[in-house]
Amino acid sequence: MTPANGVPAAAEVSPPPEAESVVDAFRRQVEELASKADVLERRVSEVVDFYDGKKPGSGGRKAGGGSRGGHSRGMPDLMRQFGAILREITSDKLAWPFLKPVDVVALQLDDYHTIISEPMDFSTIEKKMEGKDGTKYNSIREICSDVRLIFTNAMKYNDEQNEIHLMAKTLLEKFEEKWVHFLPKVESEEKRQKEESKDAAPTNTSREASIAKIAKDTDEELNAINKQLEELRKMVVQRCRKMTTDEKRKLGAGLCHLPPDDLSKALEIVAQENPSFQTKAEEVDLDMDAQSETTLWRLKFFVREALERQANVASGKVDENAKRKREICNALAKTASKRIKRQP
Repeated sequence: MTPANGVPAAAEVSPPPEAESVVDAFRRQVEELASKADVLERRVSEVVDFYDGKKPGSGGRKAGGGSRGGHSRGMPDLMRQFGAILREITSDKLAWPFLKPVDVVALQLDDYHTIISEPMDFSTIEKKMEGKDGTKYNSIREICSDVRLIFTNAMKYNDEQNEIHLMAKTLLEKFEEKWVHFLPKVESEEKRQKEESKDAAPTNTSREASIAKIAKDTDEELNAINKQLEELRKMVVQRCRKMTTDEKRKLGAGLCHLPPDDLSKALEIVAQENPSFQTKAEEVDLDMDAQSETTLWRLKFFVREALERQANVASGKVDENAKRKREICNALAKTASKRIKRQP
C-alpha cells in the first residue's frame, strides 16, 4: 500500500474516469464561483451605496435598523445532513490517505510545505466542525471549500499517474456529484435566513458597523475565490497536452491581432513565470519555443477569449450579462496577480 500523498504507486490502479466527468466537475466549480461572484457584487454595491450616501452634499442617508441573525433552526439540521455526506466520502476505500494530516517527516516529503501552502485533511475538518482548537466553520460552504482543498492539494503534489493523485481525483468527483444535489438545500436555507434577518428586531449594532462587517467578510470571501480560481487554473493547465508547432505559430499570429491593452495583459502572463521578461520594452521578442507549456496554454486561452470579445464588439452582439461576469472574473484575476507579484 502506498504512503499518503507522496510515494509513487506500486500497485495497479484503475484508469481515471472519462474526460467528460472531469470537465463536468470543473464546470460545476466554475458555475459555483460565478454564483459567489454575483453575491459578492451585490454586497459591494451595498457598501458603495452606503458610503456614497455619507458623502457631503449627497442628501444624507438614514442609518437603517439592520438586523443580524444567528444560525437558524434549519442550519444545524443541514450540518447533520452534510456530515452524513462527509462520512460517506471518508468511509470510501480510497479515502485512507486523506483522513489524517500528511506526515511529511515519516514520508520524507521535504518539499511538501513548499508546494502545498495550506495543508488540509478530514480530521482537521472534523475538529473545526466541532469547534475544537478555538476554530469553527461559519457555513457549510466553508466546509465544502476545505474538502475540495484536501483533494486539490493531493492532485497538485502528485503527478497524474500517481496512485494518490488518481484516488483524490475520483473522490473529488464523487463529492462534487453529491454537492450538486445538496446545494439547493443550502441555498434555500440561506434565503430563508436572509428573509428572517430582514424581519428581525433591530439590534444595538449600528448600520455603519454592519456595513463594515459586510466589507470585511466580502474581502475574505474574495481571497477565498481568488485561491480557488488559481487552483482551478493550475489543474486545467496541468491537463493540457503539449502544444504543437502549428498551434504556437497560430498563437503568435493571434497575439499580433490583440489591441494594446490586451497585448499588455498577455505579456504580463509571460512575465509571471519569467520575471526577467521585459513587458514595457518598445519592441518585444517573444520566443514561443522558450515558453513553458503552462504559459503557452494560458496565453492560448487568453488570446482566444480576447479575440472573441473583439469580434463580438465589432458585430454589436455583446451579451451584457456575459460581459458583466467577465469583468468580475478579470477583476478577481487582476487582484490575484497583484498578490502573486507582492509575494517574496
